[in-house]
Parts: sequence; C-alpha cells; structure tokens
Amino acid sequence: MSSSQNNCVLSQDILMEILSRLPIKDIGRLKCVSKGLNRLVSDSTFVKLHLQRSSKNTHMLLTFEDYHINRTRNYAVVCPVQELLDHPSSTLKTLHHKHLPFNRKYNVLGACNGLVCLQDSCIDDEFEEYWFRIGNPTTRVMTKDSPHIRLNRRDYWLMFGFGYDEWSDSYQVVLLDNNRNQSQKLEVSVCCLGDTCWRNTLTCDAVTPMIGLQSRGTCGAFVSGTLNWLVYPRSHCDDKRGPKMNELEIFCYDLRKETRSFFSMPDGILEVRAFEPVLKVLNGCLCLSHHHEDNFVVWLKREFIDEKSWSKLLNINYQDDIDQCPSYMNVICMREKDGAVLVANTVFDANFIWYNSRDDRREGREYYGQDIWSLFSYDYVQSLVFPRRKTSQQSKHKQFKKDEDEEIASNDEECDCNPTQALIANFLPNCEISSNSSKLLARAAAQATSSCFEREPVSLRREGMTAPLFLVRALA
Repeated sequence: MSSSQNNCVLSQDILMEILSRLPIKDIGRLKCVSKGLNRLVSDSTFVKLHLQRSSKNTHMLLTFEDYHINRTRNYAVVCPVQELLDHPSSTLKTLHHKHLPFNRKYNVLGACNGLVCLQDSCIDDEFEEYWFRIGNPTTRVMTKDSPHIRLNRRDYWLMFGFGYDEWSDSYQVVLLDNNRNQSQKLEVSVCCLGDTCWRNTLTCDAVTPMIGLQSRGTCGAFVSGTLNWLVYPRSHCDDKRGPKMNELEIFCYDLRKETRSFFSMPDGILEVRAFEPVLKVLNGCLCLSHHHEDNFVVWLKREFIDEKSWSKLLNINYQDDIDQCPSYMNVICMREKDGAVLVANTVFDANFIWYNSRDDRREGREYYGQDIWSLFSYDYVQSLVFPRRKTSQQSKHKQFKKDEDEEIASNDEECDCNPTQALIANFLPNCEISSNSSKLLARAAAQATSSCFEREPVSLRREGMTAPLFLVRALA
C-alpha cells in the first residue's frame, strides 16, 4: 500500500476539530503516537478548544482532613459527580488511595479550568509568610513556588482567592489584607502565574470577613471573572453576637477591572444570627448556605449579575431529617437533570444525606466513618491546561506548522500494515507508529465517533481533500 494512497493531508485546524472531541484521558495517551501529535495536543489553542468542549459539572475536587491517633493528613482528590451521588461512602474510601501527589502540606485555595491552587505558609511570632503553587491533577504537572509575601503579625484578617482573567489570559492569586485596628483600609495584592513579585491593585475601606469554625469564608468563590467573599458591616465588628444573615454582604473583586463592588443577600433571607455561613460555587453558580435554629438553608444564584436571581435550593429541618443539629454541614454536589443534591455532615455521625431539591425531600442517608473531617468540594473540570505564563501563540503556531510540513513532505515510502495501521497512516502520514499506539488511536477515534453520525465531507471537499470515514463522522 503506497503512501500516496493513504495520505490525507489535513490542516491543523481540522485536526484540532477532530481531536478536541476525544476524552481527555485518551488525548493524554495519544501524545506517544507521534511528535507532531504531541505538539498539537500540547498547543495552547488546542488546549483552550478542548476546555470549551469539555463536559461541565461532571467532576468535583474534594478536600478533607483524615484524623488518626498520631497524625492528621490533608487530602485533595478529583472525583466524578455520578460516583459521588451513587455511592458516596465507598467512593470516598477509594479516593484515599487516589489522592493528588502534591497535597499533603498545602491548603487548597480554589480550582479553575482544571488547575488547582495550593497555598503554603510560614508563621512565627513576628511575621507571616505565604506563597502558592498551581498544579493540574489531570496532567500531574505543578509549578514551582510563587514569590513569597511577608506580612507583619498584627490584628487583621486575610482573605485569599484564585481565579482566571479571560481578557488578559492570566491565572491570578488574590490576597486581601484587611487591617482592622490600624489603617482601617483593605489592601488587595495580586500575583499572576509567572510573575516575579506581588503587586498592589486596590486600596479601599476595610471590611470584616465572615469567618466561621470551618474557615471557608477566607477563600473566595470564583464566578464570571470575579472573586467573592462574605463580609459584614464594620458597625458589627464589636458585636459579640455577630451579624444577622440579612446584614451580610458579598464583597466582589473583578479580576479584569481590578475594582470592588458589593452584592446583597437574597430577598426573603431570615433575620437570624449568622451561624457558619458558607459561600461557594455549585455548578457554576454562587451558592450560599447557613444554619439557623432547626434548619439548614441553601440558596443558589442562577444569574451572577442579577441580584434577583437568588432562589432557595434546600430548607432542611434538623429534627425531621437529621435528628440533631450538626456543626458542619456542606453541600457537596448537585445533579441538574433531576435536582439531586448531596449534603455531608462531617462531624459526630459523619454521614452523607441525599435530597431532592425539587420537593425538598430527603431520599437517603449513608454513614462513612468519623476519621474524615472538614469535607469540602469545588467545581472542577478536567483539562489539559498547563500551569505556565502566557506565551506568544503566533510563534508557536508557525513552528508547529513548519514541523508538520517537514514530516509530511518527508514521506514517500510504501508501507505494509494491517487495516488499523492503514487508518493511522491516513490520519498521521509518515509517522512510525507502534502497534500499541495504533490501537490506542483507533480506540480513541472510535470513542469520538460513537455519538456522531455520517455526513458528506463538504468542508474537506471544499479544500480538495478526502478523509477516512471516522474523521468525517467526528466532524459531524
């Protein structure tokens, strides 16, 4: 079989269209097929295209503490939402053996586009020093330590956050230094991925963060290019009873504009003392939960810019549903299609509880033991995003195109191969491909076409090309 019979010279854009539909696990394995394919799936344009097409709300990042007699370990693990909803306890036990390779001593600040931000610190009597690292659990790649920021120890609150500014294509760690008793000002410092120092972007009137026993209020919730924290008016700073829920506000920092604004609480929220409120992201929306008397209440903000879009997701009665008032209740995940919500009580009984948010009804309970505390979840999407500084895409594209042209032009030999290898030869001309790699590519291509249907290769014919059937199907 000659190479002229097998060759199908496809442009880089078409190859990206095809491969961006494959599962991320197979894309990672396909790097071993050829140098050209390795460069393509590592190209930042392809990475962004694949991220746009990746399924959302299918995975969660779970963080928890595992208590033993002589030690305590912090864990961070990625888990499919479906497995959590179907078998939460057994899934959590299995995850102990699948923890991320870089999570033992770091605190998780947040997750964004498949990247996880981990914060470390050094604290003594005179100062506190902080730094962070950013890693991708899917590719198992992590940056080196960021520049350190040192703060004199004094009476202040610190708030951290991690997010992405699409306009500048930069991943940012944000630190809010809230000095309560001295300057009465809040200073916002930002360090972008790849920066060599922290920079001050905003100074404004100080606010008081709502920090409970779970200390989750100090980590900002990232939504629509902004980081958000729960705060309350300074007039309540000295009130030992604390503020009421309707008096709280959401402090919103815009990563692009480097400005701040405030959002109010949901209409209809009760005028009760704020006990353990948590602001997080659930299925891409702001989620507010809090306790009061005999109830655990959960609100969801469907449209970020619309303050009227808050809706009550759950209203759980402790006496009817839980039999006691737990100190640590967290919403773990939600399935949109049927309104299934998984809630975790991480102390005392240590159990998962299923709820149907459509009729506010408990559907089941499952115990998972008392060694796991402070279970928390983050929205997570698997991606190929590489934690590095922004580079020139144009030069990378030109270099890739040059290398591909050289590879294609160099192939004028005949090849004897089985049907699978012939398929590979059509897809990637003139590449030396092992039997294992060819099987992998054939299987991945089959997965990409499993939900597609055949159609006429109009786009290819316009360019005067022909292509194997599975490529045409993948483009459908």
